[in-house]
Amino acid sequence: MKSIDLNCDLGEREELAGIDAALLEIVSSANIACGGHAGDHRSMLRTVKLCIERRVAIGAHPSYPDIAGFGRHEIPMSGPEIERTVTEQIGRLRKIAEDAGARITHIKPHGALYNTAMQREEVAFAIARAAGTAAPDAPLVGLAGFAMLDLWRGMGRRVLAEAFADRAYEADGSLRSRTKDGALIGDPSAAARQAVRIASGQGVECPGGATWPIDAPTICIHSDTPGSVAIAAAVRNALAEAGITVRAPASV
Repeated sequence: MKSIDLNCDLGEREELAGIDAALLEIVSSANIACGGHAGDHRSMLRTVKLCIERRVAIGAHPSYPDIAGFGRHEIPMSGPEIERTVTEQIGRLRKIAEDAGARITHIKPHGALYNTAMQREEVAFAIARAAGTAAPDAPLVGLAGFAMLDLWRGMGRRVLAEAFADRAYEADGSLRSRTKDGALIGDPSAAARQAVRIASGQGVECPGGATWPIDAPTICIHSDTPGSVAIAAAVRNALAEAGITVRAPASV
């Protein structure tokens, strides 16, 4: 039976703690905010414990140091500065996980750091160097079809190509900017259809009727997308109906 990982960005807002707990009943991997754009010791520990209880893979979700902007703005930083902050963020979560008897299984950059790494090699290099220091065995998660994945592989890093159930795509395979209408897919049925298309190798529909081919072992659902629990449930149910099992990647 074919399988796919469902990952979710969690531990980002105190008011979403209940939503996080509900999502952890559905997804197979969590990307936990570790202090850059959100998250503190309390939220990291709470989310790690929930992951352990629910047998969900624990990932680090580092970002630019941008609490005010929720990590969605590029911050002018040198490669060494990015490497340092990402190393520190992963290290915080790693210690909490290890103290609880768990480990970090993957690393997924957040927001602007994720998007900038797709365009600027210096940023992608810095992320990989930080990961090599803080969690050398954990694969890096990045947008399927983009060169940063090959760059990371060339540095000897394992990678997980990622696609999105709750985000619209442009014709070049990039995610539609959140500043544009239709960037989020809030209808659970539409998100479920997109997830099944991705998991079954049909690609995603883009503006103008084009289809962007995607080969991705992990699909993301954002916890702060309105109705995220309903979206995640619809996605998981649709995948099951299509004969696709949800589980963390074998490499994790």
